[in-house]
Amino acid sequence: MPESSPIIVGLEIGTSKVCAVVGEASNPEDVNIIGLGQCPSHGVRKGEITDPKQAEADIRTALAEAEGMADVEIRSVHLGVTGSHIRGSTNRGVHPIASANREITEEDVQDVIKNARTISLPAHNYVIHAIRQHFLVDGQDGIVNPVGMFGSRLEVDMHVIHGNFNRLQTAIRTVKALQIEVEDIAFNGLAASLALLGRDQKECGALVVDMGGGTTDYVVYADGVIRHAGVLAVGGDHISNDLAIGLKVPLGRAEQLKVQYGAALMDESVRDQTIDITNDVGLRLKTLRLDNLRRIMSLRLEETFELVRRDVMEAGLYDFLRAGVYLCGGCARIPQVAALAEKVFQLPVFLARSGKVGGAKSALDQPEFATGIGLVKFGANKQPRSARKPLIQEVTDKFRLILGRR
Repeated sequence: MPESSPIIVGLEIGTSKVCAVVGEASNPEDVNIIGLGQCPSHGVRKGEITDPKQAEADIRTALAEAEGMADVEIRSVHLGVTGSHIRGSTNRGVHPIASANREITEEDVQDVIKNARTISLPAHNYVIHAIRQHFLVDGQDGIVNPVGMFGSRLEVDMHVIHGNFNRLQTAIRTVKALQIEVEDIAFNGLAASLALLGRDQKECGALVVDMGGGTTDYVVYADGVIRHAGVLAVGGDHISNDLAIGLKVPLGRAEQLKVQYGAALMDESVRDQTIDITNDVGLRLKTLRLDNLRRIMSLRLEETFELVRRDVMEAGLYDFLRAGVYLCGGCARIPQVAALAEKVFQLPVFLARSGKVGGAKSALDQPEFATGIGLVKFGANKQPRSARKPLIQEVTDKFRLILGRR
């Protein structure tokens, strides 16, 4: 790849870790990962920053590690966002064709898209993504480009992903406090899908489930575009909490047990096996049944998958998932998690592998780095923003327009 290829950085501030990924991209289809940094996360709960000062320190550490590996100076990032406040909804915009000959122009297309974006958002919400799906002309569905067609009524369906303005701004300002510019923000679920899915999977229809420490983000593709998105405020930390309560052990020990002995399915072969819990000097404190530990984990994971499945079915998109389900995030490391997901979804399930991306294999094969890699791809797909306002100002200006302020 040419040395002049632009440097793009993806930053994910997760509940369990902060991850920074540095990539070179001469074009959206030619991305090479050259740097990776990570740090255990503090001051973040359910995917949202609760202590900016603690989060700043962890972000600084992850960025410094990524800078050292890539041998570059990081000045800006594409920031991943998540949280229970983020919602996805599909809205239909309508625009009457006013020209005398009823020929649809590019201006008509822009007007109908603008109408579709102007949905009835909750107070204090900001549009993160507005994803165009398809056009309709006088009721004729499935139109990709209506310019040049004739009709009296133009419509478009758009999937709008939006979140609370103040909670999004907290993450942006925390990064900017480090003198790092935020080029753009992207929903973590969308970013993960960019890392995992190729064009064929998007066309066939696929579900991407990103299971992190504090949230589970998911997106549904059909006919090449995102048709649905959602966030569950449930993740790996909730599994650890369930284990702490069910096994009557401290939370830190529960996390260790999850990593060392955990699995997503209750195997009959472990029914009579036990685990000895010892103190710092090796004295046995208690004995636990391994099947109890795995049953607790399996029930929580099954419930999470079932909630996602139910939401996709209610959106009317379940039958579109011909390419199956793709898992990423830290919870994708749990043994037998794909088998459990197949049992719930009744579809083929695949563990994360970042496709069509070159570079550090240590990052490409790790499910917890999919979102960071996807943020780099998201940045590679964006037009140069040099002439645009800084994102923090852009978000503020748009929000003022929502409120009708000057």
